[in-house]
Amino acid sequence: MQTSPRLNPSLPCKGTAWHLSSRRVLWGVRCFLGMAPCRKLVFQVRGRSLPERLSHLKTKAKFGPSPSGRARQWVCPRERRPPAGTAASRLAPEGRGRPKGPSCSSGQRDGSGGRPGHRTPGLSVKASMEMGSNSTEKFYRIPEGKGPHSVGCTDLMTENAVEGSFLRLYYPSCNATDNEEAPWIPDKEYYQGLSDFLNMYRVVGERLFQYYVGSVTCPAKSNAAFKPGEKYPLLIFSHGLGAFRTIYSAICIEMASQGFIVAAVEHRDESASATYYCKKKSISEPPEESTSSMEKEWIYYRKLKTGEEERCLRHKQVQQRAQECIKALNLILKINSGEEVTNVLHSNFDWNSLKDSVDTSRIAVMGHSFGGATVIESLSKEIRFRCGIALDAWMLPVGDDTYQNSVPQPLLFINSEKFQWADNILKMKKLSSNDANKKMITIKGSVHQSFPDFTFVSGEIIGRFFKLKGEIDPNEAIDISNHASLAFLQKHLSLKKDFNKWDSLVDGVGPNVIPGTNIDLSPAEPK
Repeated sequence: MQTSPRLNPSLPCKGTAWHLSSRRVLWGVRCFLGMAPCRKLVFQVRGRSLPERLSHLKTKAKFGPSPSGRARQWVCPRERRPPAGTAASRLAPEGRGRPKGPSCSSGQRDGSGGRPGHRTPGLSVKASMEMGSNSTEKFYRIPEGKGPHSVGCTDLMTENAVEGSFLRLYYPSCNATDNEEAPWIPDKEYYQGLSDFLNMYRVVGERLFQYYVGSVTCPAKSNAAFKPGEKYPLLIFSHGLGAFRTIYSAICIEMASQGFIVAAVEHRDESASATYYCKKKSISEPPEESTSSMEKEWIYYRKLKTGEEERCLRHKQVQQRAQECIKALNLILKINSGEEVTNVLHSNFDWNSLKDSVDTSRIAVMGHSFGGATVIESLSKEIRFRCGIALDAWMLPVGDDTYQNSVPQPLLFINSEKFQWADNILKMKKLSSNDANKKMITIKGSVHQSFPDFTFVSGEIIGRFFKLKGEIDPNEAIDISNHASLAFLQKHLSLKKDFNKWDSLVDGVGPNVIPGTNIDLSPAEPK
C-alpha cells in the first residue's frame, strides 16, 4: 500500500507527550475492538495531538486490495476515489485490475461489476443481526474448532536463511490441560509491520495493537502433544497480502479439529506485513548471558515504487509464494517419512511424533485473497495437490500461462458479496469454464475480512466502519465457508467423513449463500 499525502502531514520537530484523556477519543479507541474500558494511555509522538492523528485512522486502517486492483483500498494516490465496499478492508492485494467507472461508493459495493449507471441491490441476509449490542465478548474471542479433535499448534522454521521454510502447524492433539493457548500475534514487530501496511505511524499503531490485541490468544494449545493413531489429510494454507501465518487461525483450527494437519505458511516475498528468519549473531556483537546465539532478521512489507507496474511485482511474488507452499509440502512429507528436521526456533514439540501420520494421497491447498492466487499457481505447478480452495481470490497476480495451460485439479471459489468485481470474476470463470469440478459460491452479506481473524476481535461499530464485518454474523459467515470447504475436500480427497451433509453449500444452496456470483457480468451497454 502506498502512502496518500493526506495521511502523512508534515510533522513539527518538537516531540510531545499526549494523553488519551478526551472522553470522546477514549470511547472511539475503546470501540476499535469493542472491549472493556481502557486505562489512560500515554503515547510519545511527534507533532500533532494523538486525538487529531487518530481522526486520520479511518482512512488508514483498511485491510485488502484497492478499488483499482484490489490491493489497496482508499489510500491510492494514483486514483483518489472512494472505497468500494470491502475495498475498505485490507490484508489483500494492491493492484490495478479494476475498471474506473463510477462503480465505487463510500462504504459499499454496487454489485454492478463496474458498469456505469448500473446498481444492483445487495443480497438480503436472512439471519437477524444484533445491531448496536452492548455485548462485546463474542467479538473478543476467536472461535474454537467445532470438530471432534482438540487442536494444538507449533511453529517450524528451517535453515538460518531467508530461503528456508517458516510455518505454523495446526494439528489434532491430545488433551493438553497444562499447555497454554498460543499467542495470536507473537511479536511486536508484527504490530509495526501492520502499522506500515496500514499507513499508520508505528508509535501509534504498535501501542494500539499491543493494548487491544496483545493478550489475544488463538484457541489452540501451544506445542501440545500430537494425537497419533491415524493418518490425517494435509492442508497447506497461504495468507493474503499484508497478513502472516497466524491471522487465519479460525479457519486453520476448525480444519485441524475436523482431522486435518494444516501448515499455514508465512511468505517471505515481501507481501506479509512482517516476517523474519533467524541468523547467527555477528562475532563483533558480545554475547550476553542467557541469550541465544541467533537473532531475528525482519522482513517488512514492500510498497510499490513510483512508476512500478503492480502486475509484474505481484506475478513475481506469487511465483515465490507457490514455491514456498510446495517447499512446505515437501518439508511435512519429509517429517512424515521419519527424517530429522532441525527447527531453529527450538520449541519442545516432538516432531518425531508426526512420523507416518500424514495421508500422502490426500493433500490440498487453500488460501485467501493473494493466497487465493497462490492456490491457483500452486495447483498449476504441483500435481500432488489434489484440489484447492480459493477464498475471495485476487486474480491479478495469476500469470497468463496458467490460464493457457489450465489447472486440472478441482477448485472451489468461495467469494464474499462485497469484494468482488466483474473483471476478477471473469478471470475465475475463464479458469473454470466447462469443468464440473470447479465451483463458485458467494456468501451473502460477507466482506473481504470475513475470512481473517480480525472480524472476530473487532467491535461491532468499528468492525462495520472499517469493513472488518459485513451484514452477516462473522461466526455464521466463517461456518458457511468452513462447511463448504469440508464438503468439497471430502468429495475430492475421497474422505470417509460426514462432511457430505454440507454438499448443498458447494452448489450454493442454503441460507445466506448463492451459486456463482452476485456481480453483473453482462457487457456494458453502449453509450
